[in-house]
Amino acid sequence: MTHQPQSDDQQTPDAEQATPAAAPQQTSPAQDAPEQVVQDQTPAAQADLADALGSIESVEAPAPSVEPTPLGEAAAFARVSEDGHVTLLDGADEVAVGQVPDATEQDALAYFVRKYDDVRAQMALFEQRIAAGAPSSELGKALGQMTAAVTERHMVGDMPALRTRLAALETLLGDYRAAEAERRQAAQAEQLATREAIVTEAEKFAATPAERMPWKQASARMTELFDEWKTAQKAGPRLSKSVEDGLWKRFRGARTQFDKTRRAHFSQLDARSAEAKQVKERLIARAEELSSSTDWGVTAGKYRDLMDEWKRAPRASRKEDDALWARFRAAQDVFFAARKAENAAVDREFGENLKVKEQILADGQKLLPFTDLKAGRKALNELRGRWEDAGKVPRGDIRRMEDGFRKLEDALKQAENEHWRRTDPETKARTNSALTQLEETIAGLEADLAEAQAAGDQKRIATAQEALDARLQWKQALEASASELR
Repeated sequence: MTHQPQSDDQQTPDAEQATPAAAPQQTSPAQDAPEQVVQDQTPAAQADLADALGSIESVEAPAPSVEPTPLGEAAAFARVSEDGHVTLLDGADEVAVGQVPDATEQDALAYFVRKYDDVRAQMALFEQRIAAGAPSSELGKALGQMTAAVTERHMVGDMPALRTRLAALETLLGDYRAAEAERRQAAQAEQLATREAIVTEAEKFAATPAERMPWKQASARMTELFDEWKTAQKAGPRLSKSVEDGLWKRFRGARTQFDKTRRAHFSQLDARSAEAKQVKERLIARAEELSSSTDWGVTAGKYRDLMDEWKRAPRASRKEDDALWARFRAAQDVFFAARKAENAAVDREFGENLKVKEQILADGQKLLPFTDLKAGRKALNELRGRWEDAGKVPRGDIRRMEDGFRKLEDALKQAENEHWRRTDPETKARTNSALTQLEETIAGLEADLAEAQAAGDQKRIATAQEALDARLQWKQALEASASELR
């Protein structure tokens, strides 16, 4: 094709394209002459190749530079006519690559050698982009355009070497694509595992019964799982549409079930809370009615019954239940505070009575032990009269006082029982009869022992001696008891 002259401040498109790969020392007047007309057989594929690799280069490192092909070496692969026509010598093939009119043979040759070096530079850039991990789809397009440029051969240089290098790049891209596919499969497997884990955890929450669900933690975690899903979907590799849709359907279903269970659970809780509130409001009303009562004993019992009902009542929400309990407790406190104040006044009034009864108990201790039962009975009756006359004592001291006087009465009763046991005629007769029978038995055992000793029978001796010793101990105990009855 023929390029028309440009304005004085512009170079021709062909010269501008060749400049990056050309060495400074090879710049020729043909490059810089604004009136130069170049007839170039190179098609648009050459520009497309630069665009393809340029799109990769724009986001990565700059294109690598290559050493320019010496014109002396390049001359072996070309023939240049006097009118500037350049022919590529590619083995047995001769390919007309273009014409540079009004230029020296050397300048015409240099122009098409630069096109050869441009392709070499693009190949070096291609290798660099593979090392940098560029997408294989972009690299495939660039390789196709380099293949087209090499096939068309609108350049001058060692074309067999360029084809050999192009074949190596094809192999390199094939290996690169295989490795990329492996990485993609690994990333997809990882992405699938991540999504599966998210879905499985969500389904576990969805399947948990409402009464066993830790709702606060579970709700927060379900929100986190949704965020994790979006992050994985955005940042990770894409899964197949069927797999993606299947996982999303499960995840969405789990979230829907979780939300449905949560709404039903808290709706039920609200209903129970409302019912509990009504029940406890009624209990509070009854407690407030009783709070002004002065029938201390009966009312305290009623409050105990109310407390039992409160414990059996259903629970409202924590906040409402605490507020209801505070009101119920306040009503009780009014009653029990009034009772406490009344008891305190009574205790102050009965304090002097306590001192009198303390002295009565001290006087009673002086009568112990009771040896003269008649005098003891009389003295205790006098103490009981003084006790009744003393009146009531503070509530906290009632049991202690009653127990103290009861011990005096028990001591007298025990002394009377012991005296009766010793003086009872029937008891004496039974004791004497038992003693007579035991003496007869002892006499028989002594005779048996004597016979055994005479016979030298050690077994009979031991048996008779053991029986005799036991009866002698019983006799000693009966004689002691009989002596007490005299």
